[in-house]
Amino acid sequence: MLINELAKQTGITVHTIRFYEKSGLIKGKRDQQVTSNNYFHYDEETVEKLALIKDAKSVGFTISEIGQLMDAWYNNQITMAEKLAVLDEKLAAIEDRIKQLKGMKKMISQFKKDVIEDNC
Repeated sequence: MLINELAKQTGITVHTIRFYEKSGLIKGKRDQQVTSNNYFHYDEETVEKLALIKDAKSVGFTISEIGQLMDAWYNNQITMAEKLAVLDEKLAAIEDRIKQLKGMKKMISQFKKDVIEDNC
């Protein structure tokens, strides 16, 4: 399928798909039988990869982390235990971020209280 069809099927914009391609997360292929254009064609594996990218981004993975995950997952370079370790590491990072955000929320609430009580 061409990029426009891929975008419609996945709900991801053409611009974003091209960004993922430039980032090395996905790769289109040229049809060797067609020499009149430079269109890239995408297969069902690309659709699967885009779904993985979408899911990974939604839970906080960076593009770099997603690239590492995809290399490992699709090339079977890591064991199940290593995959679980990667996910556990991300969970720990999220927990740390939640603690930071709670601290920030507490500070802002205190600032707000100080403003209301005219202490600043």
